[in-house]
Amino acid sequence: MYNYCTLFDSNYLTRGLAMYESLKLQTTAFHLYIFAFDNKAYKLLTKLNLEFVTVISLEQFEDEKLLAIKHTRGAGEYCWTCTPSTIKYCIETFKLDECTYLDADLYFFGDPAILIEEMGDKSILLTEHRYTPAYDQSSTSGIYCVQFMTFKNTYDGMKALNWWREACIDWCFAHFEDGKFGDQKYLDDWTDRFEGVHVLQHLGGGVAPWNVQQYDLSSSRFELIFYHFHNFKFITKDKVELGLYFLNKKNIYLLYKPYVIHLQQMSQMIQSLDSSSCYSGISGKKPFHWKDPIRVLKRKMKRIYNVYDTDFITKE
Repeated sequence: MYNYCTLFDSNYLTRGLAMYESLKLQTTAFHLYIFAFDNKAYKLLTKLNLEFVTVISLEQFEDEKLLAIKHTRGAGEYCWTCTPSTIKYCIETFKLDECTYLDADLYFFGDPAILIEEMGDKSILLTEHRYTPAYDQSSTSGIYCVQFMTFKNTYDGMKALNWWREACIDWCFAHFEDGKFGDQKYLDDWTDRFEGVHVLQHLGGGVAPWNVQQYDLSSSRFELIFYHFHNFKFITKDKVELGLYFLNKKNIYLLYKPYVIHLQQMSQMIQSLDSSSCYSGISGKKPFHWKDPIRVLKRKMKRIYNVYDTDFITKE
């Protein structure tokens, strides 16, 4: 059995549930530990009583070190700060041999066990961004992506995990500073800093908007394991933003169509349980700015204006 953990609040609930259901569809040999980052998410997740899931509240999880710096971080920054702590909590509290962290906006198209098995006897699994050259942000955002990371309960695994936790508690912010960015730039030198590090070679693990241009996902020779729906958001109930990278029509059909349909299903299910709140993280339309038409024009010229009506995404 494989152990996974993830974290999200009520604004990410539909995405977190879609990730869970995609994982469940691809494998039954798993257990997922979900850290609910607000009470709304915790109450609803508890009510759902999901199979193969343990829900953990902030009250259960947060320790003195995290609480001491919580007020210094934005909501997103605090989630990044907590990432290594969630993995550590799972391994130590539930006496796990290993645990794999998953971003809540991943979606599985294949069994991720093949990625973990690739580690062999190594203790830490990293996934590279594998940027398409035009989008290379390695110098500021990092070589590796905190999206799918495995740590084994070994000396090497826990040494790296404990170091990372302390580093994130010390500094974890949403800007580049002194070679650091969030929880991610810390990973850049891990193949030299720590023993037992394996960098994922399977190209189907870690496909994302910043590298999908390199692959033919429709080819029978390409084994897609998961896609990272980075920067996907609902602007309104019927309009979505797919991010700031070029996406061809084929990939929108293969990736974003099933994802949007699944999110809509999750939203309908949640509304049947609690119609008083929105759990889809609808960002809403921003107030008009005089530069908006110029920005839209520039994005269209670069072919990265990825704003669509949901009907367009989901139509046959």
